[in-house]
Amino acid sequence: MNWITNSVLPKIKAWVQSDDVPDNLWIKCPSCSQMIFNKDYEQQFNCCPGCNHHAPLRPQQRFALLFDNSEFEPIAVASTPDDPLKFKDNKRYPDRLKAARTKTGADDAIAIAAGTIGDKNAVVAAFDFQFMGGSMGRTVGDGLLRASEEAVARGASLIVVPSSGGARMQEGILSLMQLPRSIVAVERLKDANLPYIVLLAHPTTGGVTASFAMLGDIQIAEPGAIIGFAGRRVIEETVREKLPDDFQTAEYLKEHGMVDMVVPRAEQHQKLSVILSLLMETRPEAGRVAG
Repeated sequence: MNWITNSVLPKIKAWVQSDDVPDNLWIKCPSCSQMIFNKDYEQQFNCCPGCNHHAPLRPQQRFALLFDNSEFEPIAVASTPDDPLKFKDNKRYPDRLKAARTKTGADDAIAIAAGTIGDKNAVVAAFDFQFMGGSMGRTVGDGLLRASEEAVARGASLIVVPSSGGARMQEGILSLMQLPRSIVAVERLKDANLPYIVLLAHPTTGGVTASFAMLGDIQIAEPGAIIGFAGRRVIEETVREKLPDDFQTAEYLKEHGMVDMVVPRAEQHQKLSVILSLLMETRPEAGRVAG
């Protein structure tokens, strides 16, 4: 028996198994548990072909999805000094930042790019939920201001794609100061008479929802995205009522007039192209009527 176990079985396993097969060849849908070929999953921008679950999307993937021909110009966001409050819970804040940067390859939870959508100039600011839950600290606030400045300078629309748990509490009051700063960024667009569009991704909660995320000229949401300020359990304990099963979903908010449309990723580029063609259309001045 030892001869079979120690000699024969390892040879059989080595024959039927290949070391060339990667571990990430397949991915399991977090919603319906369907196994999906990883390349197909990426080509569909992290959407399940079975249940249409929309998983979080990294900023670079988002830019490739939204811009014409997947072509875009990255715009740098100036980083701010780490740990102004010398914050520490069970881990130092600089250590959390270092771990997040190593994991994601990003400097912070926001990335910005410029390009065209439907041949109309656009600037897109996208959140990265993998970076500390997409939380909004000073660098994110600076990023939103930088995105609005670029949009005004280029005569472009600004599209913001939030996916965030809210303010970054490791930065304390400084993180909460980003709420009014984000409003300033929005007002710059409005003063310049340029479109400001919000594409709400899962999840969008907390201080992000309480500020720039609900101020778009047009509010778009992805299917199934959870959008709200406080969590479901907190609200149920406060009002002491059972909330609907679809409470705070994109579909629920559309039904109750909080968002204008729910658009799957496969249709977002085309939908935004149509919207920008309408909002960015230049009209010639009316000539004088000959008397």
